Formats: sequence, structure tokens, C-alpha cells
Amino acid sequence: MSKSITAIIADDEPLLRFHLEKMLSDLWFDLDIVAVCANGKEALDAIDQHQPDIAFLDIKMPELDGMALAAKLQKSTVAPLIVFITAYDEFAVKAFENNAIDYVLKPISETRLEATCEKLKQRLTQQDKHSAPKQNQDVLSDLFAQIQQLSAQQQEYLSWIKAYKGEDLHLISVSDVLYFKAEDKYVSVYAKQNDINITEYLIRSSLKELQQKINPDHFWQIHRSSIVNVAQIEKVKKDLLGHLCVHIGGVKLPVSRSAQSLFKGM
Repeated sequence: MSKSITAIIADDEPLLRFHLEKMLSDLWFDLDIVAVCANGKEALDAIDQHQPDIAFLDIKMPELDGMALAAKLQKSTVAPLIVFITAYDEFAVKAFENNAIDYVLKPISETRLEATCEKLKQRLTQQDKHSAPKQNQDVLSDLFAQIQQLSAQQQEYLSWIKAYKGEDLHLISVSDVLYFKAEDKYVSVYAKQNDINITEYLIRSSLKELQQKINPDHFWQIHRSSIVNVAQIEKVKKDLLGHLCVHIGGVKLPVSRSAQSLFKGM
């Protein structure tokens, strides 16, 4: 009987962990997910315990991020194949494409993940069990250097939003933002005030310009006119026609067909 292929998932976003695990179970039915972790320390412990063949790691996690974890795994005698979950854009991650280790962009595309699974299957089939640890260490070493370079170039995302209410300018912490909604020539910002009330502000830029300045790990564009703070989502519901709506801040925001993959399996 052949040995089953095992994997762990590590990401600090609960929705993404759920989404990725569900997609992997659909695309690779005999892949055994032995652990799902919320941070890098949990991932390191799970790798030590289970010695999985594959590790799906978010590049940015609390306690121990994906890069630091990769550095530790370089010294391991049994290093798993690593797939990084990243918000870097297509241009930045070109550096990954010549490596045996792969990457998956957020939000996760089923087509892209399927290609990653095929790449992993091929690598696992071809690698010799005696040479695999050394090969994986070499690839990890190269990839770690590339990630460090990319991280140094990564832009700083906004921590505060400058927005207007009437003639008054306000500074709003991005963590207090519920969602952005494009309306006419402005973008409305809906944010919590005193953790109770929800206040609407205006910013004088387009949704497209704003999207380039906020962290895509934390803010998802669910419709051409709206971007939501993932951490503030209350629930996601599907109606009888299969249309999704995000419930956030006491309102329902529609999810476009192209963005429904963000919530696949829910």
C-alpha cells in the first residue's frame, strides 16, 4: 500500500484556512491534511510532529512568519515542499516560477491551485527519497533569499485613512474600517466609532487607487463598488438563486460572480 501524501496549512485568516482546505479536498481527494494552523509557531510544531510532505504557509503570520519558518526548515533533515500563500502581485512573484516550490496568490484561484497541486504531484513522484531532503533544503535556501528581496521591496500599506465628514478631516485607523463603497465621484468609508456607532466618511480618490494602498491580506474587493475588511465580516449568506451577500456593519453587500471564489465552500 502506497504512503499517503500529507500536508499542513498555516495562515492567520480563518476564512482563508477554511477556503484553502475545502479547495484542496476537492482538487486532491487523497491528500491528507494533518494539521491546520493559525500561526507560524503552530506550523513548526505540526511539521515536527507530523513531518508532512507539503506545507502551505502564509508569508506573513504572527509569532513566526513564513520566511522565518522557511529559514528554520533549511536546517531540517526532513524539509517539506513549501507552497507560499502570498499577496504579492504577479510581477513580483515571477522569481518563484523557476523553483520547484510554488506560490498561491490571495485571493486563491481554483485554477491556480489546481496547477500547484499538479506541480507538487510531479515533484513528489520524481524525487528520490534519499536525495529529497537535500534538494528541498537547496530550493528553500534559494527561495528564502528571493523572499527576503521581495519583502524589502514591498510597499508599506496605509495604517490610517484620511477622510472627510462635512468640512472636517478625520484620521481613521484601518482596523476600524468596515468597508469602502464607491458612490458617484467619491468613495464612502464606513467605520466604527467608539466600537458602537458606525459613521460614514468620504475620501477623494477612486476605489482602484485606494486598493493599491491597503493590505490585500486584510481587505477584499467583493464587488466593483465595494471593498470589505475581512476581519469585520459577520457572515456570508447565499440566497435561493445562489447569489452571495456579505453581512457587515448591519448591512448586506452583494458579492460579484468573479469574487465568489473568495468564499467557495461556505
